[in-house]
Amino acid sequence: MGTTMVQGGTEQTMERIMTPRVIVDLIDVEQELFELPQKERVTYNKEVQTMETETETVTPPEESEDQDLRQQAIREREIAEAERAQREKELEEESLRLEKELEQEIRELTEEERFNVFSAPEFMDFLEQSTKIVQRALNDNYDYTRDYTIGTETGPDDSEGRRVKRICAFYDEHYGKNRSITDIDWSPKYPELSCASYNKNAAALNEPDGIVAVWNMHLLERPEFIFHSQSDVLSVTFSPFHSNLIFGGTYSGQILLWDTRSKHLPVLKTPLSASGHTHPVYAMQMVGTQNAHNLITSSTDGMVCSWLVDMLAQPQETLELIHAGHNKTGEVAITCLDFPDNETTTFWVGTEEGNVYQANRYDRAGAKAGMNQYDIYRGHSGPVMGLDFHPLIGPVDFSDLFLTCSVDWTAKLWRAKSLAKPSTATNHITPVYSFEEADDYVYDVKWHPAHPAVFGSVDGSGKFDVWNLNTDTEVPVVSTTVSAGRAINKLRWDQKEGRRAALGGSDGKLYIYDIGDMALPRESEWTDLQRTVAGMMGGGGAQSNGVSEGDATRIVAGR
Repeated sequence: MGTTMVQGGTEQTMERIMTPRVIVDLIDVEQELFELPQKERVTYNKEVQTMETETETVTPPEESEDQDLRQQAIREREIAEAERAQREKELEEESLRLEKELEQEIRELTEEERFNVFSAPEFMDFLEQSTKIVQRALNDNYDYTRDYTIGTETGPDDSEGRRVKRICAFYDEHYGKNRSITDIDWSPKYPELSCASYNKNAAALNEPDGIVAVWNMHLLERPEFIFHSQSDVLSVTFSPFHSNLIFGGTYSGQILLWDTRSKHLPVLKTPLSASGHTHPVYAMQMVGTQNAHNLITSSTDGMVCSWLVDMLAQPQETLELIHAGHNKTGEVAITCLDFPDNETTTFWVGTEEGNVYQANRYDRAGAKAGMNQYDIYRGHSGPVMGLDFHPLIGPVDFSDLFLTCSVDWTAKLWRAKSLAKPSTATNHITPVYSFEEADDYVYDVKWHPAHPAVFGSVDGSGKFDVWNLNTDTEVPVVSTTVSAGRAINKLRWDQKEGRRAALGGSDGKLYIYDIGDMALPRESEWTDLQRTVAGMMGGGGAQSNGVSEGDATRIVAGR
């Protein structure tokens, strides 16, 4: 704004000067002047974006508050970025410092230091356990890339007619070379585990004479556990009441106890003394219940010993089987032994002379402890290699029937004489039936644990025969060559379903076979077996024992 004074011109000015005391009125005029601001050229840079600009315009209160908040957020973000940058710098400096320290610490180990690390027990245990886990996973044969949308056309099955199928064969070159399997057993708790005992390797003097290998169906390349013995292990069994314990009988007569939680050596063993066995132990069996059980062992010197599983210093009981009718010696050389189901006192033994005898651990009604020398089961012309009683399964009791096999190339079916009527004079009991299809020594025979009419046998020619008495009593329903030219020494069915059979060979291999649907019995199998056995006994075997066909039918039907 400005104020101007209006005057009357030049004449008036001169007149005012010339005329004295002339009063002129002055008028103040106020007027607002508007000026257009110049167009400002704006350039953007970091300072412009972050620095506060000064303006001469007046900002309303609401916009001023928003601007303050934005400026505060900008300052907080700048502070956070500065702190983050500082932390990153500190972390980088710490990383560099640690790398320098590691470079100073890391150095090449000497040969001695490397050996100490690799031979440390902790490292060996870790390596053993971790490699087992990896190998179990690699042995899983499931095809993870299988496409279920293709290959669905129906056609003939390649496995049709192959009723017996080999699943696997366990063998370890280091442990099994030049050794034979002498006995096998299945774990009662873990169906994938089985164990096998081996004799000595005569070509390796620095290795243990006897070993026991525990094999896993999911670990094919090597044993799950290996146990050592100072003598050939001739018999082996899992404890049915302790999943970690394994018992073995040796050529020297010692009884050994291994624990899967321990190392290779036995945790308990019997002393080499006259109180126990001094001859080879070819047979052993655990009898009793969870809270009252004993390990029964027998050897070729005629001794039968009963042991408590936690005390092997001396046997709890000893029983010597003596036969007065023997010419040169009174002792009975026991090669195999078996207790019928639900029986803990009376048992039957096979001998080197080929006869089978019944014996009692204790005195019982009508019979004394020891061997019954009057009832002689005579039918084999060579050492008895296997003896097995019929399992107590199903609606009909066949537990008085037992099978034997021998080096005379035969397997035979027997009926055990009733214990209520012991003989007082020599009584020769003949077999009910004789199976004479083998081409070599028959080394083992076992009833099937689920099918009443099925049993298996193995022989010296390497064959595995599966018999079904309800189908055919003359020839096996399936005969499979397991190992051509090499004997199969032992047979053991798995204890639950009986689908798998473990076969121990003289070549040191443990074979696992699956018999498929032959393990599944029909409801009529028990009544069919009644008629089959009655026909066998009526056809000659029963008459030779003074039993008529009608009596045989009544005996087998329910005893």
